[in-house]
Amino acid sequence: MFIDEAKIRVKAGDGGHGCVSFRREKYIAKGGPDGGDGGRGGDVIFVVDEMIDTLIDFSGRHEWIARNGNCGEGSNRHGCDGEDLIIKVPPGTLIYDTEYGLLLKDMNEPGLEICICKGGRGGQGNKAFATSTRQTPRFATDGKPGQGRNLRLELKLIADVGLVGMPNAGKSTLVSRCSAARPKIANYPFTTLTPVLGIVELTGFRRFVMADIPGLIEGAHEGLGLGHDFLKHIERTRILLHVLDIFPPDDSDPVDNYTKIRGELAAHSQVLIDKPEVVVLNKADLDQEQIFCDDIKQRLPDTIKDVFVISAVTGQGLDELNERLWAIVKGKDEEEEF
Repeated sequence: MFIDEAKIRVKAGDGGHGCVSFRREKYIAKGGPDGGDGGRGGDVIFVVDEMIDTLIDFSGRHEWIARNGNCGEGSNRHGCDGEDLIIKVPPGTLIYDTEYGLLLKDMNEPGLEICICKGGRGGQGNKAFATSTRQTPRFATDGKPGQGRNLRLELKLIADVGLVGMPNAGKSTLVSRCSAARPKIANYPFTTLTPVLGIVELTGFRRFVMADIPGLIEGAHEGLGLGHDFLKHIERTRILLHVLDIFPPDDSDPVDNYTKIRGELAAHSQVLIDKPEVVVLNKADLDQEQIFCDDIKQRLPDTIKDVFVISAVTGQGLDELNERLWAIVKGKDEEEEF
């Protein structure tokens, strides 16, 4: 199950209380105070784990509480510190404070750690308050409470290439041909219900990550279809790979479909519309003489630099496409212009 949002309550551990105690040994009168300090409460620490790709661990657990510090004891024994609570999240997780509406941290790097809540300090035992004029203090301080926050976790997948297009345009088939990912493929719209990541392997130990996003329809930015919940996942991608079906099942115009999708991207975020874009005309195996492909190319906007004719089923044109995507990911296309 793919879960990309969660609301949780986190709380650091409370500090342990200080101890009131006096030394008691045979033949030693008035041994003096020997109460130890309380231990520190455990912190709440978020860590990025590359082996996790969803927030499903938070779906059934809404409270995350670190351990409290132990109380101090006699004989000047310090209470044990509370164990830190380590919470693992997938790369690309955004941590928001719901009370203030603030973005606390973007967990976008593998191994990144951040302390969200600090544990409370331990209280001081009566030994700490002994002075030359106050030799028998009969009081100690309580431990401080640990910090607590209400958090909202939002996952935005990190990928180099994000696929966009109308439902049933062949995006899932393209990912399955270019990588080892095995998304659901069927002859009906919205077979992809959750984003799918695939690693595209090229010669020379080169690789990049491709993300298959559920198909978009007109009005997706307003919540229609499945695109509204998943448009955020392509905000982190470096390139948008726009897949056009040259023979749409509903007999619509591929160029009109392109315009509609671009409109949805612009309505959702200016960040998306400014990303580098590569357009592919899919299902070229059904147009052997490229009559329809040539017509679509001529009617597409002149601002599109890269248009590839491919067939995700037969593999036609995929090698050239992947090489071009690699060049853009690594910024080599900018070097060629100078």
